[in-house]
Amino acid sequence: MESDVLLTAREGDVVTLTLNRPEKRNAMTVPMLTALRSAFHELAAAENVRAVVLTGSGKAFCSGLDLKEMGLARRPDGSVEYSDIEDALHALEHCPLPTIAMIQGEAIAGGLELALHCDLRIAGASARMGMPLARIGLVVPYPLTQKLLDTVGTAMTKELLFTGALLDAESARRAGLVGRVVPDAELAAATRTLAAEIAANAPLSIRAMKAAINEANAFRSLTPSPELAAQAAAARKSEDLQEGLRSVFERRRPAFRGR
Repeated sequence: MESDVLLTAREGDVVTLTLNRPEKRNAMTVPMLTALRSAFHELAAAENVRAVVLTGSGKAFCSGLDLKEMGLARRPDGSVEYSDIEDALHALEHCPLPTIAMIQGEAIAGGLELALHCDLRIAGASARMGMPLARIGLVVPYPLTQKLLDTVGTAMTKELLFTGALLDAESARRAGLVGRVVPDAELAAATRTLAAEIAANAPLSIRAMKAAINEANAFRSLTPSPELAAQAAAARKSEDLQEGLRSVFERRRPAFRGR
């Protein structure tokens, strides 16, 4: 389960997984996503584990996908392959153990998506989170759109996606992105307390209730309509996406042309 990019620690019946690329604000790479998927598959079958905490090393939870490592800017048609992150997110969401995202610093784009797939979220007071994908011409995957709608509702989902703005921790709590906000210095202790409180409950009861919630949420379409899929595909193949990605690497504002 342990790897250079994903650290594992255990305290009693609580396991903590730590994204470990602090120099890149824990931006996700294929090896990291593979490690996450494997870790949650292993935890699903582990004995005497009752809760899982997911966090990041250094000053950030996760800044999203590593665009350079994932090769997004090098694809001539601008298409984006989401299968690696989808596999990791599926393993996280379907892990039968209760999961807690401990958010310090940034949880942006794919980093926020990762946190939203945890059962509970607790943030330090200096945390910031948002979905600034439109700023570089990317489109939010359809399942994530549903996840945001379920979490914060229609109006806030539109505000987050249309503006690309980052919310501070207290604004994120009011919106429903996180359940609790605590002082930064108390984040680790507060998360341990929450995990221990959950772990002290009947594990079969917790597993059954999580399975029931997941099954209830599954009674809806996870597939966009053909028209919506075509519109999203066109955006992912657009010149604007290439311009947006180039602007990231060249550290400048993008000049979008709507094509």
